[in-house]
Amino acid sequence: MGDSTATADLDLALEKHRTELTGYCYRMLGSSFEAEDAVQDTLVRAWRSHASFEGRSSLRSWLYRIATNVCLDMLTAGSKRARPMDLTDATPLAQAALSPRPDNTWLEPMPDARVLPTPQDPAEAAVAKESIRLAFMAALQQLPPKQRAVLILREVLAWRASEVAELLDTTVASVNSALQRARATLAEREGEGAEGAVSDPLDEEQQKLLERYVKAFEGYDMTALTALLHEDAIMTMPPFDLWLRGTADITGFMTTIGASCAGSRLLPVRANGLPGFAHYKPDPEKGGFSPWAVQVLEISEGRITGFHCFLDTQRWFPLFDLPLHLEAESDEVEEGV
Repeated sequence: MGDSTATADLDLALEKHRTELTGYCYRMLGSSFEAEDAVQDTLVRAWRSHASFEGRSSLRSWLYRIATNVCLDMLTAGSKRARPMDLTDATPLAQAALSPRPDNTWLEPMPDARVLPTPQDPAEAAVAKESIRLAFMAALQQLPPKQRAVLILREVLAWRASEVAELLDTTVASVNSALQRARATLAEREGEGAEGAVSDPLDEEQQKLLERYVKAFEGYDMTALTALLHEDAIMTMPPFDLWLRGTADITGFMTTIGASCAGSRLLPVRANGLPGFAHYKPDPEKGGFSPWAVQVLEISEGRITGFHCFLDTQRWFPLFDLPLHLEAESDEVEEGV
């Protein structure tokens, strides 16, 4: 009886760290699914070796040490996940071609609920959200793995340099040096694709902007959509490496190659600390609506600056706990007659 109680207690103690560890591994790896695999591996390793845990550090610190080692092992191949605009120049609409790249090329979206624990401190909550936004995540991926770990532990999680040095089996001077180099790299990238100034919670102006966006998109009203987009807005569509800049090319794409999205439905989601939508487009075969993309929006100064559509719906919709089909709203249509 005592052993089973101890096992259950250990399971609970480990499990309560899952969300924050997933956030850490996601920032390290840039992949939703790899992050969840890394955390599972971390918890299994901790469970198996708990008898050798001497308690010289807290259980949380020990778990972060294991998670860091798991992530560093996964990153040894030197892969850097990216956004389309990190890899190629913008394509004029006239030359637009949909060329997919392998899944492991791309920075992946992540539901807020899987990586953001409920913090007591509003300032901590703000830092946590900002540090999973797409632009910051893309910048993190440019750092060598150990610099990445140092920056996340020091700047995002507010660990002391001595704690990070102990975790990485290195010196405080080495940690400080790595942090300085990481900050310099991030400073060079500032301004490369604005991550947007999104309030938490959304302020009234941003909420109205999103309501107008839903109305414009579902109505496929390109004049209304143009009014909501920044003139230099960016549209991306992983797994395709094509990306577009500017309202003319974005709306031009939507009315030509993307014309089958007319009459779509949007359901709100929270991804990467930003507002987003599950995009369902009409399904002429089954009726109703089928998944098409998870959209993540970047907003700045009352306009949409980034419009990122993650198209691999068989992966993303289950991750966001979204249905794989929407019925047609026949009741509403009948009521409106």
